[in-house]
Amino acid sequence: MEGIMMRHKDKYSIAVRKPDGEIVCKVEDYKSVLGNSPIWKKPILRGISSFLDSLIVGTKCLMYSAEFFEEEEEPEKEKKSRREKKPREQEMTEEQKEKQAQKQERQEKWLMYGTVAFSLVLAVALFMVGPYLLASLARKLGASEVIVTLLEAVVKVAVFLAYMLLISKMEDIQRTFMYHGAEHKCINCVEHGMPLTVENVLKSSRQHKRCGTSFLLLVMVVSILVHFVFVLVPVMWLRVVGRILMIPLVAGLAYEFIRLAGNSDNRLVCLLSKPGLALQKLTTREPDGSMAEVAITAVEAVFDWRAYLKEEFGQEISPQEEKAV
Repeated sequence: MEGIMMRHKDKYSIAVRKPDGEIVCKVEDYKSVLGNSPIWKKPILRGISSFLDSLIVGTKCLMYSAEFFEEEEEPEKEKKSRREKKPREQEMTEEQKEKQAQKQERQEKWLMYGTVAFSLVLAVALFMVGPYLLASLARKLGASEVIVTLLEAVVKVAVFLAYMLLISKMEDIQRTFMYHGAEHKCINCVEHGMPLTVENVLKSSRQHKRCGTSFLLLVMVVSILVHFVFVLVPVMWLRVVGRILMIPLVAGLAYEFIRLAGNSDNRLVCLLSKPGLALQKLTTREPDGSMAEVAITAVEAVFDWRAYLKEEFGQEISPQEEKAV
C-alpha cells in the first residue's frame, strides 16, 4: 500500500509513502523459507523456492505498509483507547515489554502464514481446480477428456483475464498498479544506463520481461500444457489431485522461462515474452513523480546504482547529475 519492495541479492527494502507525505524505508535480510541448501539453487527447484519466498515476503511487506494507514482510518474511540494504553505500557519492565513484543511478533507471523495459505488455496480453487470442474460439465454433452481439457484451458485464461480486468477497476488497485509501473521504470532506467533521477525514471518503459504479471500468465500457459498429461488418467478425482500436485512443477518451469527471458535478447524468447508484456499494460499504470521518488528510495536502500553504471557502462555521474539525484 503506497509503497514498493525491491530485492537485491540477500537484502530487500520496502519504501512507503506515509499519509503525511514522508517516505519511510526499511531494509531486511532476505532469508529463504526453504533454507539455503544448494538443492534449492537447481533449475525448477529454485523456481519453487522463489515462488514461496515471494508470497511470504510480499505478504510481510503488505502488512508492514498497511500499518501506516490503519491508524489514519482508526475510529476516534479506538484511538483514545490506544492512547490510554500507552501510560500503562510505560510502567512495564523491560522484560515484560520484550515478552509482549515477542508475542506480537509470533501473532503477526502466524497471521502472515495464514494469509499466504488462504491465498494459495483460493488461487488453486479459482485458477486451477475450478476451471477443470466447470469444463467437466461438457461431459454431459458427450465431450471427451481431450475436449474437456481444451475447454479447461479456455475457461482458465478467461477467468484469469477477467480477474485482472476487474481488479484493475478498483481505485486502490489502480494506485498499486501505478507503483508497479514506477518499480518497472526504476529498474529499466538503471538497466539502460541512465542515472536514477525522477525525470529519467518517468521517461523509462513501464514494461519488463521479469515481471510477476508475465510469470502468472506463464503459469497459466504451462499448466495448460502440463495438464494434457492427465487426459490418460481414467479417474476424475485423480486428475484433480494430479493438477494440484503439479503446481510446484508448473511454477518451476514458468520461473525458468522468466529467468531466461530476463537475460536473453533471442528473437524467439522476445516473441514468446510479448503476451506477458502486453498484459503488463493492464497491471501497470503511469506513475507520478512522488511514486518515482518512493521507487528510487527503495532501490538505493539495497543497490548501488552508481557503481553499476560505472561498471557496466563506464559512466561517471557528473556533479550536476549528482545534484539532481
